[in-house]
Amino acid sequence: MTPTARVTAQAKVNLLLRVLAREVSGYHTIETIFLRLDLGDDVRVRVDAGRTLDCAGPAMPSGGLGPVEQNLAYRAAATYADATGWPNGFAIEIEKKIPVGGGLGGGSADAGAVLRALDALAPNPLGARLVELAAPLGADVPFMTLQSPMALAWGRGERMLVAPPLAAQPVLLAIPDFGVAASDAYSWLSADRPEHSPATRILRPESLASWASLAALAENDLEAAVGRRHGLIAELVDEIRAGGALIAMMSGSGSTVFGVFSAHGAFGARAAAPKVAEIPPRAGVTTILTSTSERVVRVELEQ
Repeated sequence: MTPTARVTAQAKVNLLLRVLAREVSGYHTIETIFLRLDLGDDVRVRVDAGRTLDCAGPAMPSGGLGPVEQNLAYRAAATYADATGWPNGFAIEIEKKIPVGGGLGGGSADAGAVLRALDALAPNPLGARLVELAAPLGADVPFMTLQSPMALAWGRGERMLVAPPLAAQPVLLAIPDFGVAASDAYSWLSADRPEHSPATRILRPESLASWASLAALAENDLEAAVGRRHGLIAELVDEIRAGGALIAMMSGSGSTVFGVFSAHGAFGARAAAPKVAEIPPRAGVTTILTSTSERVVRVELEQ
């Protein structure tokens, strides 16, 4: 039988995103808190003679995902194969459920899932060294290789402190029908804020220990700059906050806005439904009710 691995590539939101110094390379260093969601793409990887990628599913954009060789999942597999000399070829199948281009890290999640799947199949697994392969692929990808639902990350996403999981809470995603290019978001921020930005707060491990402490520090440096160019994003944040969310903010560079709601005891996504129903529907905005994740979905091997 052909060796095959399956895993769910879980979406993420950023509970904190601070944009720090700009390096000579043109990239900004960041400080962020990543949090996995239960929403995820289904990823299947098998060892094969060639190198292929097939994507389908309800979240596939009408125009497709562009050239296969530029897809992060394909690049992740090629990086693994080129770095380790194994496998000679691979076949990747992805069922897209995470909206594309909304700041939920779907492409990065797929890349991280492919790296984890290949490592589970490999005769000589890399283990913790997967982060080294993931870092050049993008700031979100190293986190997506971890076996942790939440982590504090800094630098360019490759330096991380794993945080203990918190009790799952309902999450409302409000996804406008337009995306925001990360390069645009960072350019807008540079244009809007003073040359010398204020000093950042020092984060302590206890800040990640409860939802109340996370709510106290939740912020996204890109949100105001993006909101000035896309007023709908600022309006969605206000509406979700008014709907009773513990945390309401934009994820990553946008355009998705999310709200974390209190589960009020026994968890169930329906617990948030009454408050979510108070948020008025909008044309051009898709809403998804999911939850934060208390665990990372493990890779399953097929014989």
